[in-house]
Amino acid sequence: MMFGSQECHGKLLDLSLSTPPKVMGILNVTPDSFSDGGLFLSTDKALQQAQQMIQDGAAIIDVGGESTRPGAAAVTVQEELDRVIPIIESIQQECIIIISIDTSKPEVMREAVKAGAGMINDVRALREPGALEAANETGVPVCLMHMSGEPRTMQEKPEYTDVVHTVKSFLQERISCCEAAGIPGDVLLIDPGFGFGKTVDHNLQLVKNLYEFTELGKPILMGVSRKSSIAALLDRPANERLAGSIAMATLCCQYGANIIRAHDVAATVDAVKIYHAVTHAGT
Repeated sequence: MMFGSQECHGKLLDLSLSTPPKVMGILNVTPDSFSDGGLFLSTDKALQQAQQMIQDGAAIIDVGGESTRPGAAAVTVQEELDRVIPIIESIQQECIIIISIDTSKPEVMREAVKAGAGMINDVRALREPGALEAANETGVPVCLMHMSGEPRTMQEKPEYTDVVHTVKSFLQERISCCEAAGIPGDVLLIDPGFGFGKTVDHNLQLVKNLYEFTELGKPILMGVSRKSSIAALLDRPANERLAGSIAMATLCCQYGANIIRAHDVAATVDAVKIYHAVTHAGT
């Protein structure tokens, strides 16, 4: 699928086939995220991590102030704003990089974009009250993700008759809702939601059949980094899942992903560069 550049708050995201898939670096400013909770709570440490990920080749920094791991506690709007806005402002002032805000709250979307965020990454696909309107007002690209249930309960016996069909139909429906609300179709991205209300087999089916999602005509973002499905396959703790994460990310690229969301940016950037070089050899 051919895509051009997307304008993200004054910065361009080039998703053309002539360049490797882009890497989105994960910056969780939360005390309880499954892999890096508590590591980047201060503005200084978060900025240092953002700068390191930029040096390592990240095209986007995804800032999140509320953990979406199974069982994580909800946070208030003000708590989330207090966590993410100073970080976004600091990155915006010190770095030239596209900043994504990982949130489902319309108030956080608005304030994050005012502070410098150029993309919205919503695990609830703009289903919260007021989210469609907020996203439309900001005018920035939006990634719509599929999630079955809520983060705190999503892994309690998820069931699908056909996970690929169900997820694809959901994303098509959300695309239609966004367009009906006035959000241009060319600013939308999609994420099948690897690990969000799915078993290991469901996640593997989504990756194996990822190319089917290209039929929706939107750039595909995949977040597989250090996920529990990799742990289930390899029996590794979160800090020992790099090889599995890289293997899964490379397969995602092969099957159609345009953006890979990752904790380990340098290794992931290397992997997608090799993937791109091999697939374009001789052309």
